Amino acid sequence: MGNVVLRVENLNVKLNGEGVLIDLSFNVHEGEILAILGPNGAGKTTLLKVLLGVIPFKGVVKWEKRVNIGYVPQRLPFIKDVPLNVKEFFQLKNVSESETKKILRLIGLEDEFLWKKVGDLSSGQFQRILIGWALASDPNVLLFDEPLAGVDIGGQESVYTLLERLKVDKNLTVLFVTHELSIVYRLADKVLCLNKRMFCTGAPKEKLTPKAISNLYASPVKFYQHKHKQGETP
Repeated sequence: MGNVVLRVENLNVKLNGEGVLIDLSFNVHEGEILAILGPNGAGKTTLLKVLLGVIPFKGVVKWEKRVNIGYVPQRLPFIKDVPLNVKEFFQLKNVSESETKKILRLIGLEDEFLWKKVGDLSSGQFQRILIGWALASDPNVLLFDEPLAGVDIGGQESVYTLLERLKVDKNLTVLFVTHELSIVYRLADKVLCLNKRMFCTGAPKEKLTPKAISNLYASPVKFYQHKHKQGETP
């Protein structure tokens, strides 16, 4: 297990006088993939905003000094309506054509994608472009808000494969929020079960029991565990 890159202690957030995150404490280690799992309204996106430093909070949120964060948002729907090709999209971040080509190869896309309109990309291709956009700043930590939201089944597999490869090749630390169990079992080393408070944390196969999931979502759920291993094609 690597060094602690993020320490959160007694984190509390109130919005409009209501507790959105309550007494939250956890650590994230270098090279770890942490899934933040919970239902809608659980405070998952609020937690990401705290970690990005964009909303006020009480408690301790301490990143290691050398951390460089890349952020992949849940959606950028307005971008798909803008008449930009992929090269022009990366130029918005002052990324050269040669560097954009390197990023495309890293995320598994050919050079010809430079000239494709962003609005013409499939959901899976667009999600990989957003990951590439985040990688352009050479981060060692990636934060994702619902990485598979709006991505079709074929695109989901390409995103899975990319994230698995990035973990190995670049030793990235990854935190992502989700309400989908499949991505937790497929990618995460550790899960943090969140519904305003922390319900559980640890290895997904150990912590995500039927009882724990029912408690987290406050209702009985059917329990299904993804059986294939990392790197396998289902």
